[in-house]
Amino acid sequence: MTTLEPAEGARWVAGVVALAGVDPLAGAEVLGEPSIYWERPLAREAVAGWGEASAVEARSAAQAQAVLRALSAPASVRWLGEAPAALPGPWFGGMRFSAAGGDTGWDAFGFGRWTLPEVVVWREGSALAAAVFAPEGPAAEDVVRSRLARVARAFPAGYRHAGRMPQALRLSSSRPDFEGRVERAVETIGAGGLQKVVLARAVEVEGERAFDAVEVLARLREQNPRCATFLFRAPDGTAFLGATPETLCRWEGRHLETEALAGSASPAQAGTLEASDKDRREHEAVVRYILKALKPLAESIDADAEPALLALKNVVHLRTGIRAELREGVGVAELVAALHPTPAVGGTPRERALEFLVEHEALDRGWYAGPVGWVGPGRAHQMVALRSARVKGSRARLFVGAGIVAGSSAEAEWRETEMKSLAMLRALGGGHV
Repeated sequence: MTTLEPAEGARWVAGVVALAGVDPLAGAEVLGEPSIYWERPLAREAVAGWGEASAVEARSAAQAQAVLRALSAPASVRWLGEAPAALPGPWFGGMRFSAAGGDTGWDAFGFGRWTLPEVVVWREGSALAAAVFAPEGPAAEDVVRSRLARVARAFPAGYRHAGRMPQALRLSSSRPDFEGRVERAVETIGAGGLQKVVLARAVEVEGERAFDAVEVLARLREQNPRCATFLFRAPDGTAFLGATPETLCRWEGRHLETEALAGSASPAQAGTLEASDKDRREHEAVVRYILKALKPLAESIDADAEPALLALKNVVHLRTGIRAELREGVGVAELVAALHPTPAVGGTPRERALEFLVEHEALDRGWYAGPVGWVGPGRAHQMVALRSARVKGSRARLFVGAGIVAGSSAEAEWRETEMKSLAMLRALGGGHV
């Protein structure tokens, strides 16, 4: 495993080549299932990666902060030719929601893990480009050039993934257990112990056959164009993937974009969301938290005056956009430490809410609701890993949650989580679930 202590000179050699085609997923035809994937369809930002030129792990939140700081420092890459200006990353990964564990299915992901793929293919304008990375050494330039030539020769110019027929999915999740936890949360809020807590639950899914990660990604991005579609593959082959609507931080230089995303309704009830007292209170708690967290880090902060509706395929949210000009020296490491977890995925007051989750949620969230995305020199994009699943073979563990405040109903919160599960279930091949 790579360490990131300061070192003289370059650690990796890299080169770039233009490709035919417009879809990074086309590489699956010749390179197999990707090890990482990231796409924001409306922004026309898409990138897929294969293999690992390097990887770095963190065993704690403090180590994760140090890793993010190192990965966002000036690059230790020697480019054969001009460095690409628009390459996302080149490090991709994520970290756990919290240190609370217990589910061995997350072991291969570590607390935090970021990889530098051997081959990265990304969309640049209306075309594709590929970069190859190799550890610095006597033969590194030859390795990079030969791999670039192979990728350029083999990459398909035209591509459409041949989707298979939907498959029946067997689902299991305890409604009584979840509703009981909601009732305990409402009681605690009523007694003054909390203002809000976000409760998550897992849905165990078993398919008739192994899930095809490329097929799942293709469905996710098609059905959720307003979300970031992502995949991160652990060394044991387990994939964590999803399509999340929530940006934790998009950082470049001293500019930050983030958002408060809380308050939910079905598309049929979208017209009532802005007038819902329960949802407005839930949303405003997130806005207040983010503004307070950013105050010591920013020279100036600007937030939308009123929340707007973010309409997704299966659910509508209240959204407030927030922008800031950061103080000198503030980067992605400081932003993630300050913002994560927001009340949109944890609760408020934060420490009391997290204590309640450890005591009552009975779930190892792993990377669910944690920060995931890409990091590079002076820039990064971190999303909150919502609407996601951990997948291996024909089994998947899907994660969904709901914000509980005064006035929450156990039955209504169950329905909300059912609604939020639809995107992943359909992507897994559940047909008209």
